[in-house]
Formats: sequence, C-alpha cells, structure tokens
Amino acid sequence: MVDYVVPHDLKWKNDFCHEASLIKKRLGSTDIELHHIGSTSVEGILAKPIIDLLGVVSDVSALDKKSDAFEGLGYEIMGAYGINGRRYYRKINGLGKRTHHLHVYETGSPHVERHLAFRDYLIAHPNKATEYSNLKAKLTSADNVTWDSYLDGKEPFILVTEQEALKWLGSK
Repeated sequence: MVDYVVPHDLKWKNDFCHEASLIKKRLGSTDIELHHIGSTSVEGILAKPIIDLLGVVSDVSALDKKSDAFEGLGYEIMGAYGINGRRYYRKINGLGKRTHHLHVYETGSPHVERHLAFRDYLIAHPNKATEYSNLKAKLTSADNVTWDSYLDGKEPFILVTEQEALKWLGSK
C-alpha cells in the first residue's frame, strides 16, 4: 500500500511559507491572504505530505482571470470542484506527485472560518489532535485501504470536531 500519511515534518511550515510567497508574487496586485491549514499545519500528528493552503480574497471570480499565474507555478486549475464559492488548485511536481492544495474563498465565507477553527482547535487541544492522528494510523493500516475509504473513515471525526471547534471559537 502507498503511504497516505507520514509523521509530521518540521519543514512543512517552511514549505508553506515558500509557496505562499511564490503565490503572492505571481498574483501581483491581487490581494490574497494565505493560511497554512490541514494536518501539515498541526505539529506532531500524522499527515499526508501535501501542503494545504487556504486563500482568502475579496472576489474569488477575479482569480479566474489569473489562470496563467497559477499554471506558471505548476498548479492544475480545478474550478469550484464541488463547493460553490471556492476555487481549488492542485500542484503536482515533475514526478507526478501532489505537493500542494490551494483552496480559495471570499472574505466572510463560512468555509474560511471552519478550516481555521479546525486547525486552531487541534493545536489548542493536543489530546484531540492525537485522537485524529491515531484514527489516521488505524485507517491507513487496514487491509485493502483505498484513498476513498481513508477519506470516508475520517469524515465523521472531522464533522464532529469541526462543530466543536466552531463552538470553541465562538466562546473565546
């Protein structure tokens, strides 16, 4: 089986910073706020070795005119990819391996809040982060694991934890 998750790598933070800098430079005058999200942003837990970036812009449709900038960085343009109001991009290296996912939403989108709340909640609650990491280990050690079964296996934990994270965020 291909390894879906690996132990946390401290270089992922630098990888995010480097990629965010490249994106901002390529977009020029387009104002974009970038955040490191996903498991690679939470120290100490297992993660797929793909850097997830969350972009926040004032007008997501304006990015449609910036396709050349993203393609120049090696991104595949996926459009909304099933989520209204999102622009999704995947970066694949020369070996055909995904290295980055970029999810962009407009300022005020509830998707921005849920992604950031989930990340911050796991960082602030190490026991919950460990629980998530252990779930990933269990799912990827199963016989005949597939990418879809891995994603399906994580979904209930993510949905419950997202709601806990949003309540936690609201009580701060």
